[in-house]
Amino acid sequence: MAEQNLKEKTANGLLWGAVSNGVQQILNLVFGILLARLLLPEDYGMVGMLTIFSLIAASLQESGFISALNRKEETTQADYNAVFWFNILCSSGIYILLFLCAPLIAEWFHEPKLTALARFSFLSFVISSLGTTPRAYLFRHLKVKQTAWMSLAALFISGTTGVLLAWQGFAYWGIAVQNLTFCAMVTLFSWYFSGWRPSRHIDLRPLRGMIGFSSKLLITNIFNHINNNIFAVFFGRLYGDRMVGYYNQANKWTYMGHSLLSNTLWGVTQPVFARLENDREREWRAFRKMLRFTAVTSFPILLGIALIAPEFITILITEKWLPSARLMQILCVGGAFIPVASLYSNFLISQGRSNVFMWNTIGLCLLQLLALLILYPFGVKVMVTVYVALGILWLPVWHYFVQRLIGLTLWQALTDIMPFLLSAIIAVTLAYGATLFFSNCYAVISVKITVAVAVYVSIMAISRVTVFYESLKFLIRRRT
Repeated sequence: MAEQNLKEKTANGLLWGAVSNGVQQILNLVFGILLARLLLPEDYGMVGMLTIFSLIAASLQESGFISALNRKEETTQADYNAVFWFNILCSSGIYILLFLCAPLIAEWFHEPKLTALARFSFLSFVISSLGTTPRAYLFRHLKVKQTAWMSLAALFISGTTGVLLAWQGFAYWGIAVQNLTFCAMVTLFSWYFSGWRPSRHIDLRPLRGMIGFSSKLLITNIFNHINNNIFAVFFGRLYGDRMVGYYNQANKWTYMGHSLLSNTLWGVTQPVFARLENDREREWRAFRKMLRFTAVTSFPILLGIALIAPEFITILITEKWLPSARLMQILCVGGAFIPVASLYSNFLISQGRSNVFMWNTIGLCLLQLLALLILYPFGVKVMVTVYVALGILWLPVWHYFVQRLIGLTLWQALTDIMPFLLSAIIAVTLAYGATLFFSNCYAVISVKITVAVAVYVSIMAISRVTVFYESLKFLIRRRT
């Protein structure tokens, strides 16, 4: 009965997570198209150069306590209250520091306008700190449905705000206000849906039992943000805000593709795996099923986006953004493997192996940084290609540590992944070949999508892939 209940919670979590993230990506698509048509690459570049500072600051104020609270067998009001007040105190101190350092950031990028923009944009992580503990409560209790409604409402309100401001000529300030509005709405709705409230008594002693685990996640998240946003720092310094704008546009659309699955898995896998920690056989079965589910969706989606990138950019956000299409294709190839890596890392975190997660992330980050420092004279495309290749080649390292925990061999993992990767490659290759003699942009993208979907679904149907049919049956059962 307990196993069945956990399966039901997992299924419901995946369903609501998929629906939420799917609708979010649609909204992101709509708002992204409107903003890209209204704004210039330089506008995106201005905000993009500050992203790494905001994300690192946000990691410092959260400090890994959401996952730490999830890991505890039992949580108390004192635990949540301690995390809440720590977030407030930490974020306030960091904001003051960054406020004073804003002129130095502007000087690094040779852009004086960044000083005022930075001081305004950095308010976002201060506002987010108010909602960290309520979000942790929702996360621990698998309140995926409530989280879904919260995220959708915040995205709609903030996206509408950003588009209206851009339309009125506020340029990059429209993006900055949009980001701030999103953080404010998520915080507000987190308080509403969680029902949790802090007490005025400040006692940070309960953090002692979580700091060992959370500190490793903090370090890991910082390196993750450095790794994922280092191009904005490099390109902003070497090539200016226009190149940062092109890269950020390519990275944004790629992120929309892989985050649809990664965010769904993150919201479900950690709580589920944490509750299976003492049953290795069930963990082995659950991990393999999640691995197949990840592969059956991730590879066709991301490789499909890479296939249509030039037409997608040209039709939806005009030819002024076309230089970002080639970068987008390269990033999509790497993005196809990101949900797989996320599944491995989520499993390690759920098992309390935050140290393994930390050192793996640091190792990959340092390797990629070294490659970028060596290769920057060869240009942007070479740097991005090598960066992506190193991320893919690091997957066996992630697997090694999972294998030590549950005995999953590399061959078993490959048999779960490779059929879907090969099927996706066949589908996009045939779709590309089918459009070689077309010149009309609309005809090309239509044929590519039709052929790729038809080929991939046909391969799944002919091969009678179990996870494919299970996903369809689950969705049909939920609709009836």
